[in-house]
Amino acid sequence: MALKIVLVVLMVVGAILIYAATKPGTFHVERMVTIKATPEKVFPLINDLHNWPRWAPQDREDATMKRTFSDATSGVGATSKWSGSGNSGQGLMTITESDPLRSVTIAVDWQRPFAVRNINTFRIEPDGSGSRVTWSMTGPNLFMMKLMSVFTNMDRVMGQHFEHGLQNLKADAEQ
Repeated sequence: MALKIVLVVLMVVGAILIYAATKPGTFHVERMVTIKATPEKVFPLINDLHNWPRWAPQDREDATMKRTFSDATSGVGATSKWSGSGNSGQGLMTITESDPLRSVTIAVDWQRPFAVRNINTFRIEPDGSGSRVTWSMTGPNLFMMKLMSVFTNMDRVMGQHFEHGLQNLKADAEQ
């Protein structure tokens, strides 16, 4: 009887692992918010990494979060290293593209919890007297993430993170 239970458990675990392996090799998460502030007010909040602690969810939710910055404070080449003991993990973010008042692209090189590079893009579009800001992230869907996605909707989890950040950005920009 115990052997049958072990075999069934192994078959279930094997099926889950095989199913996880069939998940896509990349992921994409995207959320949008409309802000009652001009692109001139919104853009520097994203393009200057010193402003991120004012609105980025990981900075606001992880009391252990620590950031250091490169000499360049904004625009292409600006970097920030971060480390926290909570969900924020550890890594380095670098602005790789900066189109004034329109978009900012950031390469995020995670060291913890997984070594991986994700690309975050912020698009800012005029919307009446305000701005529409879209935050997207694309990256490799590591096997551990594929496995987690069998049990959790990763778009929903990461999407909530983006939604919180965009709401914080909105509140800051609209002050």
